[in-house]
Amino acid sequence: MTEALSRLNTGSHDLPVSAELSRYMAGNWAPSPLPDSERVAAYAVTPARRARLSALFPGERLVVPAGELKVRSNDCDFRFRPHSAYAWLTGLTGEDQVGHVLVMEPSGPHGHEAVLYLRPRSPRTGGGEEFYRDRRYGEFWVGRRPDLAEAERLTGLRCAHLEALGDPAGRNAATDAGLATALSELRLVKDAWEVEQLQLAVDHTAAGFEDVVRALPRALAHPRGERWIEGVFGLRARAEGNGTGYDTIAASGAHACVLHWIRNDGRLDAGDLLLLDAGVETDTLYTADITRTLPLSGRFSPVQRQVYELVLAAQEAGIAALRPGASFRDFHRAGMRVIAEGLADWGVLKDAEGDLHRRYTLCSSGHMLGLDVHDCAKARAETYLDGVLEEGQVLTVEPGLYLQPDDETLPPELRGIGVRIEDDLVVTATGARLMSGALPRTVAGIEEWMGGLLER
Repeated sequence: MTEALSRLNTGSHDLPVSAELSRYMAGNWAPSPLPDSERVAAYAVTPARRARLSALFPGERLVVPAGELKVRSNDCDFRFRPHSAYAWLTGLTGEDQVGHVLVMEPSGPHGHEAVLYLRPRSPRTGGGEEFYRDRRYGEFWVGRRPDLAEAERLTGLRCAHLEALGDPAGRNAATDAGLATALSELRLVKDAWEVEQLQLAVDHTAAGFEDVVRALPRALAHPRGERWIEGVFGLRARAEGNGTGYDTIAASGAHACVLHWIRNDGRLDAGDLLLLDAGVETDTLYTADITRTLPLSGRFSPVQRQVYELVLAAQEAGIAALRPGASFRDFHRAGMRVIAEGLADWGVLKDAEGDLHRRYTLCSSGHMLGLDVHDCAKARAETYLDGVLEEGQVLTVEPGLYLQPDDETLPPELRGIGVRIEDDLVVTATGARLMSGALPRTVAGIEEWMGGLLER
């Protein structure tokens, strides 16, 4: 074996292993094969994905790494998640994919053979010590990996030991912008299986939002109520899937005016709104991305209702603009027109023309959704941001108003209010289907929903 693969990842405080113990550990282990019927969840759909990639790069060697571990502190690593392109092409999504590489080897005039190079299960006999001594890869430390034959059954791919890879020459998705772009663009339109996975993520996320509402009395009593909310949602995400698809935003009061507030260290006040932006990531790594802005008392005040209903009207206008052939930017423009007109009606702006409304709304009103929360980000502008919508694309519509607490252009009663409403939609032949419709969006619907959950 190469030096990199044979070196054991041990800690400075690990006890030495005697020759006697080494011999004792090397025998008397019962067979424990994986079930012959076990397959990755995406087994039926990955061959077509690889064929589409192959057709774009005839005769070229393509290298798609899963990625490597990153140290969090000393000998503790961050939880590993394989790269989305690797997961999309192989169906492998677990934490045991560290360092593995998919190689598309040119085969014939136009095609490729896909070969998966991996670190197989550590041998229990023959003098190997990795299975009980290696903190990063040892089975007794981090769990079992499949052997080569099992990996082939799981994936339908030819599998080889990682040490046989050598220098992974070719177009590498980690460094080759053209290959990364192609992989992003191939994922712009979701197949039916992907839409099912995204709907599952949305459904679990809706359940997590219900958990949060039920937990509000305890969260309101805690000095870090935002973190209580984050933890409650995180429990649902880990129980139902791989975890959260991104860091949960649990922003109460003026914290909701910080678009990516993830400190979540604030106390909750019953008179404030809570902006909760959260998504469950499935075991197959598809994530939802939903935001609701909720009155912590269970009832909107008049000024909170005023702001909320303007954002809701903007979202409704954006959703109405979704259809195949529409410009991707159309739904944002439609929503921002409503926002600008509303701000002008309130007297905050002199009129709705120009882009001065952006002082109060800041960002775009949505993005593609899939294996990444901001999916397909390497796609070219002409195929994504400046492109047109297609049936099968999944995206968010999420207008917001962020009325900063120190903004003197605003009347005092509006300052410190942040509202975002975000839903996940799949483009259909005639428009778009709301995937997250199980969560209410209207003022009356939210108040009734919260009231029912808080009474239980």
